[in-house]
Amino acid sequence: MRISQYMHSDLTAFLDAGSRDDVLKQLAHLAYEAGKIKDEIEFFEAILNREKLVSTGIGMGVAIPHAKLHAFDHFFIAIGILKKPLQWQSLDRSPVRIVFMIGGPDDKQTEYLQILSHLTQVIKDEEIRKKLLNFAESRDIIELFETI
Repeated sequence: MRISQYMHSDLTAFLDAGSRDDVLKQLAHLAYEAGKIKDEIEFFEAILNREKLVSTGIGMGVAIPHAKLHAFDHFFIAIGILKKPLQWQSLDRSPVRIVFMIGGPDDKQTEYLQILSHLTQVIKDEEIRKKLLNFAESRDIIELFETI
């Protein structure tokens, strides 16, 4: 599996957000604008409801919010690089600067778990996280994941 197959430069943004919910809203809008979701509000609410269960801030300055809905045919990953760190109630209590928002069908749990596992393995690499934070262009992010 190549995680880059779920990514596209249209789904990547450098965000200046004031809160976690603002980040989630901006990434949901990005996915809507890219044609990955049909109902921006439904997806945003699903993402927020998932956050209410337990924070998706996994530590190391990274969050992986996600929602699976019946309306999806395929998975996608929207990426937000935050200009300033935000509190996210992360497991390690560290603020978040890198967000990978996953959306996809609710009936493909195995594929979802593979995506999540692969993404988690990749972001454990501190050098990769540093590169992501230093990039200025969306295409650089996509190119990095194409080499992994």
